[in-house]
Amino acid sequence: MPQAQDTIANHSRHAVVAQRVFDGRRWHNDAAVLIEDGLIRSLAAWGEVPEGWPQRRLPEGALLSPGFIDLQVNGGGGILLNDEPTAQAMRAIARAHRRYGTTACLPTLITDSRQQTQAAIAAARTAAGSDGVLGLHLEGPFISPLRPGIHRTDHIAVPHMSDLDWLSDLAGAGRSLVTLAPERLPDGFLRKLAGAGIRVSVGHSEATAAIVIRAVEDGLTGVTHLFNAMPPFAGREPGIIGAAFAEPRLTAGIIVDGIHVDPTSVRAAFAAKRADAMALVSDAMPSVGAALNEFRLMGRTISLREGRLTGADGTLAGAHLDMASAVRNAVKLAKLPLNDALRAASLTPARFLGVEHERGALVRNARADMVALTADLDVIATWVEGVEVPTQGDAAGAWGHPQRR
Repeated sequence: MPQAQDTIANHSRHAVVAQRVFDGRRWHNDAAVLIEDGLIRSLAAWGEVPEGWPQRRLPEGALLSPGFIDLQVNGGGGILLNDEPTAQAMRAIARAHRRYGTTACLPTLITDSRQQTQAAIAAARTAAGSDGVLGLHLEGPFISPLRPGIHRTDHIAVPHMSDLDWLSDLAGAGRSLVTLAPERLPDGFLRKLAGAGIRVSVGHSEATAAIVIRAVEDGLTGVTHLFNAMPPFAGREPGIIGAAFAEPRLTAGIIVDGIHVDPTSVRAAFAAKRADAMALVSDAMPSVGAALNEFRLMGRTISLREGRLTGADGTLAGAHLDMASAVRNAVKLAKLPLNDALRAASLTPARFLGVEHERGALVRNARADMVALTADLDVIATWVEGVEVPTQGDAAGAWGHPQRR
């Protein structure tokens, strides 16, 4: 649809019209999103679009949603952040995920050397706020060597208060996030980190429920890839999972690819916490958006077989997953209501990062970041600040006046 792509950039005022619009909280039928200078002016009925405004019709049965926000993106489009911790790589990773409805993300660096980690922080300070890069997710190095997953144990570090000197640079890197093991922290470390405005999640950890709940009082607000790289839930040892279920102040990320977490466990987590505190994440690797069957991760070969990314020993190594597929899996595999899946991919991560007034919902004065999906939840089109960006397999409609029924 090249003609429509060229046309949209010239419209400071235009409307996108769909049979169903999800605004992040509720549905609107036969609705139009009115966009002015890249921001949402309002939602209106089809007949209320101002005269003279160009209108983009979505196909019959399609729906419109806030753009997806991914809190955990290791790579995409053949790029791995650990290989290239630069602002250019962060922007390229974010752009690679747009075709899958992701309009904002946190490029993620897994446990690495101090030099690479500090380079990623410096890059995030440059890239944050551009091309959909919201900040940086440091997944490590302050994790438990008992739950390393694919992380290299020789780079796992014991945190000291002096580490706050360089880690606090994240405060100037947009809406950034650190995943760590709270049981390994010195007293006051988490409180000072969170006090600097940096989000903190528990992950790759052996923490007990009591430790997690104490950490919440110090500013812990997230759980990284719930169920993975943490002890199993048990009645007398609830651990991180039990604390996540019990503590409403925690937002839990979850990888819904049908591999990392059984669909019944996904449904149980949403039943316990509801979609307002569950965030779909991709944990995407560079194979997403690229024709890669294998790649190197810090000296190890990672292979893609039947949708599963593993190291030579069979350890899961991130996910070959995009956010649109995560939404689709949440509905079709885990049997979640569509509105819960869409909210967990948009408004919930926006609220976790504190950007819910500008992203994650189709409300007045928010950025017009949106994704259009077919009835089967395949991406039709993605908009960033009201401008439609190219997607793979363009099945979009045309500009004109909405069809009346």
